[in-house]
Amino acid sequence: MSTTTPTPKAATPDTLHAARLPRWASPLVALGSAAAAVGIGLAAGLHSRVQWGLIAAVLFVIASYVLATAVEGKRQAKDRFATSMIWVTFLLAVIPLASLIWETVERGSKVFSPYFLSHSMGVVTDQEPGGGINHAIIGTLQQVGLASLIAVPIGLLTAIYLVEYGRGKLAKAVTFFVDVMTGIPSIVAGLFVLSFWILILGFDFSGWAGAMALSILMMPVVVRSTEEMLKLVPNELREASLALGVPKWRTILKVVLPTAIGGITTGIMLAVARIAGETAPVLLLVWVNPFINTNPFDGAQGSLPLYIYQQYAAGSEASYDRAWAAALALIGFIMILNLVARGIARWKAPKTGR
Repeated sequence: MSTTTPTPKAATPDTLHAARLPRWASPLVALGSAAAAVGIGLAAGLHSRVQWGLIAAVLFVIASYVLATAVEGKRQAKDRFATSMIWVTFLLAVIPLASLIWETVERGSKVFSPYFLSHSMGVVTDQEPGGGINHAIIGTLQQVGLASLIAVPIGLLTAIYLVEYGRGKLAKAVTFFVDVMTGIPSIVAGLFVLSFWILILGFDFSGWAGAMALSILMMPVVVRSTEEMLKLVPNELREASLALGVPKWRTILKVVLPTAIGGITTGIMLAVARIAGETAPVLLLVWVNPFINTNPFDGAQGSLPLYIYQQYAAGSEASYDRAWAAALALIGFIMILNLVARGIARWKAPKTGR
């Protein structure tokens, strides 16, 4: 008597793929959530668009999860929930930034012109129209440049020591003090330089004094960012270079640093952006000078952050316009630095073959 084994039934596409929401479901849910949020806001007497946006975000997350649970199942619904939360938090971060940039461009473009960039305040009072930021641009460039000349080499060498050579108690002490310096308020750095450089040693207010305070704020950022980038370099690259008989210092210079140059440059630009907008150390050490002073080692200088603060505090319509235009120039300055840094990082990055 022969027995026959049943032939397994061929799987059909319907049994291999679970039900999925169409691609247009998420945009449709977002539009519906926005419309529902506007209706709820008007019914509840909420006139702030920020409140409407928060309500829409909550409704979008809830609706996405409920709809995905009904169609795709609980497992896929959790993924939809995480994805919707990521999108909501992304928009919550981007919208204020975009609003700030838009407001700065809209209000700063009123007086932003070649004349504004090429003239100083001179004999123009803060209440009168006219004047410019040439003296403040020169001061900011010189102060940030001097601070970078101090902080970048020290920060790079410190990070190299901590990653490549640092062992024992000394390395732990250096790491501890770098962490402490990261949280130092800018006013404390300014007071330190004020008490030592000006009150004790007797030097005058100058751009150099402000640059020293800014370098204190910049140094720990450079150390930390460079240290993390150097740690990402694979040890195999170091070992391969050392196995060929290359000295360690040359391995660091020719292999490790070029590999991490992109991240190092980005960290330096973050440090520059950190100090470019500082006002307290400049107010304490550089003082205020409405005229052009191209010598950072002698006498008071101007500065873009201090100029913005001073013009906004003046309280007139003309000073408000100048403050917004100076803020626009400061944002443009940081943006240009970042573009230059990315170009340098791409130029110096190691070439990869196919």
